[in-house]
Amino acid sequence: MLLLFYNVVLMLALVAGAPWWLWRIATTRKYREGLRERLGRVPRRLRQGSLPDAERPLIWVHAVSVGEVLAVTRLVKDLDVALPGYEVVVSTTTRTGQALARERFGANRVFYCPLDLPWAVSNYMRALKPSLLVLAESEFWPNLLGGCFRRDIPVAVVNARISSRSFPRYEKLPILWRPLLGRLNCVLAQSQTDADRLVALGCRPERVSVAGNLKFDVRVREEAEATRFLKSLTAGLRFVVAGSTLDGEEAVLIEDWPRMLVANPRLAMILAPRHPERFDAVAALLEKSGRLWCRRSEWKPRPARPLRPGEILLLDSIGELASVYSLASVAFVGGSLVPAGGHNPLEPAQFGVPIVMGPHYANFIAITDSLRKANALRIAEVEDLATALIALINDRELAVAMGARAIEVFERQAGATDRCVAAICRLLGVNAAGERG
Repeated sequence: MLLLFYNVVLMLALVAGAPWWLWRIATTRKYREGLRERLGRVPRRLRQGSLPDAERPLIWVHAVSVGEVLAVTRLVKDLDVALPGYEVVVSTTTRTGQALARERFGANRVFYCPLDLPWAVSNYMRALKPSLLVLAESEFWPNLLGGCFRRDIPVAVVNARISSRSFPRYEKLPILWRPLLGRLNCVLAQSQTDADRLVALGCRPERVSVAGNLKFDVRVREEAEATRFLKSLTAGLRFVVAGSTLDGEEAVLIEDWPRMLVANPRLAMILAPRHPERFDAVAALLEKSGRLWCRRSEWKPRPARPLRPGEILLLDSIGELASVYSLASVAFVGGSLVPAGGHNPLEPAQFGVPIVMGPHYANFIAITDSLRKANALRIAEVEDLATALIALINDRELAVAMGARAIEVFERQAGATDRCVAAICRLLGVNAAGERG
């Protein structure tokens, strides 16, 4: 009955918002891409008999966007090894997540997750016949969950978290969430705080455990092409890498850039906006600023010239930022100067890079606080950002010490992937070789 009520409200909302959605689909590429898949058309490559080994049982892993895809990268690869008798497929919600997932796992087993519409979900359930659904973080969609429960398909949640911002929203609808969350088979939380919140929202305590954060296990195994180019063509330069920036942050960094160059004229900045659809807007901002700058996308097949001192490189590519952080003398992790919840500081931490963030990091509280506690990360307000970056640029001893502590935090908290793989094997009733126990 609750699911019926949810679907009625959902349909009314879709009808009311139809003009807006049609306009967005007509004018914006990201809303068109994968639309048929989202509405329930299962790609031919995933239909019955089309997968490489259609006789094997299937595990469906859902990772929303780039951050979640990065988090489950090692998990998916370890499941391939631990469960050779299973086929693992991966869905994403966003276009950028889809591109990265296809690069990491191969296009033949990656698809867009259906919208939470009854017919769309049912089409995928009938086509895939999953033996297990694995959700990354907190993708709790009622029709998707309900579709699994009706078919007795177990559901596991890995890297589970409930942020301080979303927890009150969940609490307002206990009548919807308790029946759904109470039927989850296995919930592997990032932290004890997340575990406590999930239990409070309706998860069964005996099915919730703290496995840690998968993002501590994500390591860059290969250098990106941009990293190789920069290492070979920029001898003598030191880099400020500003990653995952959002609207409003690039303007601050560009305005502060002359102050940083006064402190050290041999600097170059790598500016990596979070969302690809903003690449052109940031390019226009750089052009208007009058600063020396260039675009990564213009390096075809390689840069025409080395970066110059004081130059800003717009990293308008997908999937290269994590590797490029390895070049940084200091890193700024974006989404944190504006109230957007921040982004993942572990990407620079794994390389021993000292990190600066703004005060808004609600989406990464546990990770950020662990780095702050170890004095491996500094928080700066907008007006103090340049000062914080300059301090770490000028004091190499301090920067190296902070970076070393960042690596220690990163290594100390690793191991979540192994715990998740073991829990999934137990849930499926198989051993590490994929054999029934």
